[in-house]
Amino acid sequence: MDKLKSMTDEVLIRTFANGDNQAFDILLNRHKNRVFTYILLVVRNRDLAEDIFQEAFMKVIVTLKEGRYTENGKFYAFVTRIAHNLIIDHYRRERNENTISNDAFTDVDLFNNAKLSDETIVDHMVRNQVHMDVRNLMQHLPENQLEVVRMRFYEDLSFKEIADRTGVSINTALGRMRYALLNMRRMAQENHLSLVY
Repeated sequence: MDKLKSMTDEVLIRTFANGDNQAFDILLNRHKNRVFTYILLVVRNRDLAEDIFQEAFMKVIVTLKEGRYTENGKFYAFVTRIAHNLIIDHYRRERNENTISNDAFTDVDLFNNAKLSDETIVDHMVRNQVHMDVRNLMQHLPENQLEVVRMRFYEDLSFKEIADRTGVSINTALGRMRYALLNMRRMAQENHLSLVY
């Protein structure tokens, strides 16, 4: 087990794909807190976050077992993308359940026709507003936190790349990101801003 703990994500993935389930336990323990925190920050509901977290890692297991994982060195990004897609799917399902249908009344479905819907325009406006609010909040971050957020979300750099570029350890880069997100969330709450679209 100690030998497994020292392995990189990529070696653990290969080891798990070859039948060693303990390798996946190490991967899960290594990334579970960050992935769960990401999901919880987005959905703001612990029960829902736990459901999405479990579903995300079930999809990860299937993908690894089927040998379809190809993202060398980016396991956390891979898991987070799966979780993000599941969050989007959840909100789409929720929105569709609240949609009124006129299928029984006419051959043309006027209520659910995306081309005739103002919802897409509203979604676009909300998304733009959220992005603008996030950019405004970022301007109030300390310079070292702003730098990490910009590199991670606007330049799509890994935390290792950020650490190399800024001359700090990966843990320091992760810490700056964590504090940046906490600060932005606090500022959003103080200013009654919703950063979910």
